[in-house]
Amino acid sequence: MDLLNFLLFLAVTSSTVKVSFQGINQRRLYKDLMMDYNPLERPVLNDSQTLTVQFGLTLMQIMDLDEKNQVLTTNIWLQLYWDDYYLPWNTSEYPGVTNVRFPDHLIWKPDILLYNSADERFDATFHTNIVVNSTGSCSYLPPGIFKSTCHIDVRWFPFDVQRCDLKFGSWTYGGWSLDLKMVEADITSYIANGEWDLVEVPGRRNERFYDCCKEPYPDVTFTVVMRRRTLYYGLNLLIPCVLISTLALLVFLLPADSGEKISLGITVLLSLTVFMLLVAEIMPATSDSVPLIAQYFATTMVIVGLSVIATVLVLQYHHHDPDGGKMPKWTRVILLDWCAWFLRMKRPGEERVRSACHNRAPRSSLTSMELTASASASQSTNGNMLYVGIRGLESIHYSTAAASPDSEVLCGRLLGRPNEEEMLLPTAQSSTVGNVEPELAKILDEVRYIAKRFHDQDKNESVCNEWKFAASVIDRLCLMAFSLFTILCTIGILMSAPNFVEAISKDFFN
Repeated sequence: MDLLNFLLFLAVTSSTVKVSFQGINQRRLYKDLMMDYNPLERPVLNDSQTLTVQFGLTLMQIMDLDEKNQVLTTNIWLQLYWDDYYLPWNTSEYPGVTNVRFPDHLIWKPDILLYNSADERFDATFHTNIVVNSTGSCSYLPPGIFKSTCHIDVRWFPFDVQRCDLKFGSWTYGGWSLDLKMVEADITSYIANGEWDLVEVPGRRNERFYDCCKEPYPDVTFTVVMRRRTLYYGLNLLIPCVLISTLALLVFLLPADSGEKISLGITVLLSLTVFMLLVAEIMPATSDSVPLIAQYFATTMVIVGLSVIATVLVLQYHHHDPDGGKMPKWTRVILLDWCAWFLRMKRPGEERVRSACHNRAPRSSLTSMELTASASASQSTNGNMLYVGIRGLESIHYSTAAASPDSEVLCGRLLGRPNEEEMLLPTAQSSTVGNVEPELAKILDEVRYIAKRFHDQDKNESVCNEWKFAASVIDRLCLMAFSLFTILCTIGILMSAPNFVEAISKDFFN
């Protein structure tokens, strides 16, 4: 029994001693490595030797691109590899210890920073441990949320492709002391962004010479190339703008008598102004280039503004005062003849008006005016029609006469063939107009006045109809011209973007 307990004690003790040997080796290794180590000393055999640092990055996510402030925010893991001359060891002397980890402030590390950093702390990396292998090779992979300045080219917004540079380099070491070797960027773990599509992340090594020193200063610059996804802006900006610009064309279809043509044009103009302000809030305040969507909005606003001006002209023609003057000859030729023929427009009742004008007898003066008022009566058995009127009282002869018991006025009725006139003529006892009673003369003056008023009213109405038809021609002409101009501007401006077809096919049809 005692022997069994002794053997169990030896087994536990041996296992404990084995683990303690590993801890002792690691502790001894730390002690030996840091015995004469100075983190301020560049870890090379000879001070004239150049220390090479391999530099790369892993792009995890594009978090935000602030176009207004021109700042790119990314989640990046840096990759730095170099060989430390003072940190290798023999693994046989330290069994079980193949690598160790040091805090970044205990050993030397390159002071590589983001040159175009826009962060308040400038260095946005999280300081992690440095992994050191037995050969002395060091691996430093600090993650960080980097804010970098980026020149935003908004010329083709929202069909734009942005290229943002991330320039990394040593802050104090020159090229003779520390050389950078680029490692290709890793995007295998990239998390997709809802606004931007990552195209590529190419990198290049650059050398720059300053006036202070003869040695070059190398840097590694990675360019994040990303294409904007246009579905959001297409649904919220472009399509509403196209619809609003289409509403501007309805101004020319709205009747002038409705009184809403100017209101509709102004409302459309204000709507476009609101969308213009939304775009201005997104875009940076730069004068380098005008965004594509701003060009489209500005062009549409110009079209709507011109449509309002054209609507004012149409309303002026439609409500033209007939006493203000007749239509100029050149206006009548251009609008009523040429434009109306080109637009295939026909004046309402044009043939009827022309036939009436050609068949109407000329009226030279009021004394010789022919005043006719016709009233249809039931046709008699012999086909004669009854016409009541006053015509050429100076030379009228009548065949039969009947005296009126009230005014002693004789009414004569002329009967003829079915197509001849039958007139009811007021007459006195004599056959001359000079013997007509004063009451009948007053009635004749009143009839002449009424006839003149009707004549002037018909003339004014004809003039008004001529101006209204000219306004309709202008409306139809502006509708065709502005429709064509709107379609050409929409296609010409939007399709001028280099990647318009690619953006539409990927975002709208995928």
